Amino acid sequence: MIKKNFGDSIKDQLKAAARDRLYRFLLDNGMVKGAVIYGLRMINEMRANFDLGVPETLLLGHAYLGAGLMSSTLKGRDAVTLKIECSGPAKGLSVEANALGEVRGFLKQNPIPMREPFDAVSLSSLFGAGFLSVIKTLEDAKHPFTGKIFLEYGSVAQDLANYYLTSEQIPTAISLSIHFDKKGAVAGAGGLFLQAMPGADEARISAIEHAMAKVASIGKEFSLGETPEGLIQTIFDGFSPVVLDSQRVEFFCRCSEKRMLDYIGMLPLKDLEEILENGPFPLETRCHHCNTRYHFSKQDIKESFCLMKRLRANGPTD
Repeated sequence: MIKKNFGDSIKDQLKAAARDRLYRFLLDNGMVKGAVIYGLRMINEMRANFDLGVPETLLLGHAYLGAGLMSSTLKGRDAVTLKIECSGPAKGLSVEANALGEVRGFLKQNPIPMREPFDAVSLSSLFGAGFLSVIKTLEDAKHPFTGKIFLEYGSVAQDLANYYLTSEQIPTAISLSIHFDKKGAVAGAGGLFLQAMPGADEARISAIEHAMAKVASIGKEFSLGETPEGLIQTIFDGFSPVVLDSQRVEFFCRCSEKRMLDYIGMLPLKDLEEILENGPFPLETRCHHCNTRYHFSKQDIKESFCLMKRLRANGPTD
């Protein structure tokens, strides 16, 4: 993966990377579990790599933050994929997160075509009608688990909460927030995730959700200097908040030049021959998960062709 520079100095980038984290916590003597994500650098790197405008940053950024929060329940080599398929101009998105806090994904339409200025439209109108799918790939499961619901709100946060309630029967509250400064730069990005444990008192759950709703914009709070630990203590004072641990969260894709060349080498030999003959060179490939572009010379493709030809010599022909 190759990350584009979004303007900060190397020193500032390293500091920002250290702040991006996912915090797990408990409330009300363990009857509610939660997570807070601080993702300013993650969203800025995502925006830079995909060259996103404000509406595109909001839609895809909310999905990154949401998937990052969902990863708080994962372990080992578990991963979760959030997909939206819709009829609106955004067309949909796909975002993956794993237990290590690595998040990657893309919009199906970038830029999003709009007939009116963004200020005059709602995010829900960019989605339109459609479906939200959650695919969990668990290390100890034979097959991925997939849940699918109708988009009812056109909001990543609300529709994810609805997914948990309808597909997994877990009362869940989610808040996702990206705050822009006056110049349109991302100044704060974060989210909050709460789930009730079995046996939790409904009145206490309602009171906790009410406390959560008092924070209009987590992204703005972070842009003003609030910390995730401070946010947890401030919002949930009176509900015995206990921070359990934290881990990194990052815009990260495991694509590489070698992996991309391996993919090219898996093409039928006749296709590789056609590429060698007609080019164009350098041959450009792009990872749709992170928008990294890789370039290969004719010699690179020739070596891959010769290798695959030798490997397939004793196998079925194309």
